[in-house]
Amino acid sequence: MDSIKISTAQNIDIEYEISGLGERIAARCIDLAGFLILFIIAWILMIIASIGFSGTAAIIVFIIYALVFVFYDLICEMMMGGQTFGKKIMKIKVISIDGAQATFGQYLIRWLFRILDFGFPFGWGIVALVSVAITKNHQRVGDLLAKTTLIKTTPRTQLNHVAFGFNLPDNYETQFKEVMHLTDRDIELIHEVLTSYYQTGNANLIYEMAAKTKAHIFVSIPTGMNELQFLETVMKDYNYVTSSIH
Repeated sequence: MDSIKISTAQNIDIEYEISGLGERIAARCIDLAGFLILFIIAWILMIIASIGFSGTAAIIVFIIYALVFVFYDLICEMMMGGQTFGKKIMKIKVISIDGAQATFGQYLIRWLFRILDFGFPFGWGIVALVSVAITKNHQRVGDLLAKTTLIKTTPRTQLNHVAFGFNLPDNYETQFKEVMHLTDRDIELIHEVLTSYYQTGNANLIYEMAAKTKAHIFVSIPTGMNELQFLETVMKDYNYVTSSIH
C-alpha cells in the first residue's frame, strides 16, 4: 500500500496510507449527489421566484447556486482542513506532499486545474482518473502542480484495538502510573510508531518516541528495560489503567 510520511506535532514521522482511486471516486460521487439535490431545490426555488416574485429573483437564485457549485471545493477544503463533505464521509483529506497542512495557494491551484482534470461543468474526469492511476502518489494534474495528494484519515488501528496482543492478567501491576498524563491521541501515536517499527525495523522511531514520552510523563527507563520495551509497557499500563477506570 502506498504511503506518505507526515511529521506530527511531536516531530515524529508517521506513515499514512495514500487514498486510492476508489475512495476518491466515491467522495466525488457523494459531492455530485449533493449538488444534484441542491440543483433540484434551486430549480424549484427559481420556479417559485419567477411566479411569485419576478424573473430577477429567479436569476439571483440561479447565481447563488452557480457560485456554490463553482467554489464548493475551494471553500470546503480551506474551511474543513482539506476536505469536502464527500471526502469527510470517505475519511480522506488533501495534504501537502511533504506531509504538512496544505496552504491556500495549494488549494487554489488544485481548484483552478479542476477544469482540466474533470472537464467543465460535468466532465467524466478521464484526465484525473488516468493521472491518479499512473502517478506514484496517486495525484491528479492539479495535485501534481500544487504538490498535494490525498491520504486516508482513519488510523490503521482504532484505539479500541490498540491493546491487541496485550493479554493483561487481572492482577497486572502498572509500572508507570504517570501514563495518566497521556491522552488517547498520544497512545495512538505510540502505537503508530510501534507498528512502523515492526514493519520497517527503523529503530530511530523508537528512540525518538521513547525520549519524547519520557520527557512528557517525567519518568526514566528502569535498568534492564530498553526503549522498545518501555513503549510497549506504556501501552500496556495505559490500556490497563483506562480500562480499570471505565
